[in-house]
Amino acid sequence: MADAPIRIILADDHAVVRSGLRLVLESEEGFEVIAEAGTVEETVRKVRAIRPEVLVLDLNMGDASSLGEIPTMRADSPGTAIVVLTMQNEPVFARQALQAGASAYVLKEAADDELVEAVHAAARGETYLNPKLGARLAAEPPAPSGPPDDLTPREVDVLRLIALGNTNGEIAEQLFLSVRTVESHRAHIQRKLGRTTRAELVRYALDRGLVTTDGNG
Repeated sequence: MADAPIRIILADDHAVVRSGLRLVLESEEGFEVIAEAGTVEETVRKVRAIRPEVLVLDLNMGDASSLGEIPTMRADSPGTAIVVLTMQNEPVFARQALQAGASAYVLKEAADDELVEAVHAAARGETYLNPKLGARLAAEPPAPSGPPDDLTPREVDVLRLIALGNTNGEIAEQLFLSVRTVESHRAHIQRKLGRTTRAELVRYALDRGLVTTDGNG
């Protein structure tokens, strides 16, 4: 009896890119692309519903970053390995993706050569990292750990929930605060850290260990 195919979801905001990736993947025996997604929200929904063996995930989808949703998808579907496929070739992004729970990090420029290998590795429970990027990552000093002294414990709580993808309203509900208070905490966090976008706050929380790979702080 033949082995069951590795079921794959493709997530990228460009249909033409998804078409090219589908051709690359379906040329490999034992791979089956069973769904596609064009937004972060759609990706989360389909992973939860389908629970594929592998998700091939673009890091930046339109105006949204998928980085902050990796812990959520890992929690929703623990059996799904995530292969990040991106144009971001800076080691910091690779470190953040792996810390968030991704199994592989592949550059789009090397997709034809590396994507199939990365999917196979991820499906086996192994980690795959673009070799050149891995060498640069190894040469970098470790990221500092822990939040800075000027973040209050409540601000750390808010920052952690932001990194996990919660809206201001959801944060207010979980911490028993008003939305206005959450907005005030968020403004203070952004000013103290010098980071204004959600993606920047997610990256900071991951680097500081405020969010773990299972989606919990």
